[in-house]
Amino acid sequence: MNIRPPLRRRSNSTLMELKPFLDKINDEVEQPNYIQYDPVQFMHMFTDKKDIELAGFFAATMAWGRRDIVVTKVDDLLKRMNYRPFEFVMSYEQKDFIALKGFKHRTFKPVDIHGLILALQNIYREYSDFESFWKTCRYLGFKQKRPFLAIFHERFFSMSSDLAGRTRKHVSDPEKGSTCKRLYMYLRWTVRKNSPVDLGIWNFMEPSELLVPFDVHVARQARKYGLITRRSDDWKTVNQLTETLSLMNPDDPARYDYALFGIGALDYSLPKRFILNKV
Repeated sequence: MNIRPPLRRRSNSTLMELKPFLDKINDEVEQPNYIQYDPVQFMHMFTDKKDIELAGFFAATMAWGRRDIVVTKVDDLLKRMNYRPFEFVMSYEQKDFIALKGFKHRTFKPVDIHGLILALQNIYREYSDFESFWKTCRYLGFKQKRPFLAIFHERFFSMSSDLAGRTRKHVSDPEKGSTCKRLYMYLRWTVRKNSPVDLGIWNFMEPSELLVPFDVHVARQARKYGLITRRSDDWKTVNQLTETLSLMNPDDPARYDYALFGIGALDYSLPKRFILNKV
């Protein structure tokens, strides 16, 4: 029986030694040319806030797998909406389901997109925009002392009685242990300011409140360099990672998503002396 040794965690002093190297990689990755290869590009296609936030939500919700395939599939979906996502959502009726037929991305099927559209339609009928809905969820999260993404999950799926049960798996719930990677990637896109990539169109929360979008690339590098000690990819782990990164940048810990992704997927590297764990 092979028992893996516990992961070592970097001390605060060596963490600050690591910071300038991560900052450098981050600044090199977080550049305008990043946009053309990433699903965030679909938010940059539009000028109206409601189109931007809807395009981003569909893109983030479908951001599962290779980025080039995700980009192709999101473009397919938006093309079916005539590249007018807000107009399509608000005018959507059962007869319009034909526009979704044949769409598929991994486990996403037309019935899932249908359900998401109906929920979004009802949200826009009740709230001034999507941000206002998120703001309410955040308020209720504080009031109930629960992760506000759990409130988002509950309230989103209460917005339509025509949502298939299978569609729930496409929107994460932190109370079930999920890292909520895609939702926090969406929030990174919409909340972070002064970025050449993230649009920062929302103000309902501060960048300091964002958790790091936690995917396999980020997880591997975070363990390798001693930023987390947990081996499970779950809600507790993404919180631990964000707490560590907050020591380096308390105002914007999620910015290091670019650096960790760059090390894991784009062949950037750190000096070998910073490696703490074999993973």
